[in-house]
Amino acid sequence: MKNKKTLVLGASAKPDRYAYLAITQLVEKGHSVLAIGQNAGEVAGVKIQTKAIPLKNIDTVTLYLNPTRQRDYYNYIVEAKPKRVIFNPGTDNPEFRQLLELNNIKVEVACTLVLLSINQY
Repeated sequence: MKNKKTLVLGASAKPDRYAYLAITQLVEKGHSVLAIGQNAGEVAGVKIQTKAIPLKNIDTVTLYLNPTRQRDYYNYIVEAKPKRVIFNPGTDNPEFRQLLELNNIKVEVACTLVLLSINQY
């Protein structure tokens, strides 16, 4: 399986959060993971950064931020030119989806955990 370098945006070190589960499963399945969250921490050996970090060769950005909080990251994500952005449940944002599509970035409204579990990631 191909390693898909993934940025988890809205990462959390709290085990009951979907972002935490996503990081854990991405690592288990052999993907390189970068994580940005409100609070620093570590999940499955991945350090959660609290500020935007330089991004290179990102395949996927998976969102765990509500649409209002996504605004701060619009340019950051567009400039990183990921192949796709996954809007997990609760994060769908038509304004951001349109911006991504205008920049030829694939949009998926899906659940990262489900995609991983059915090997469609």
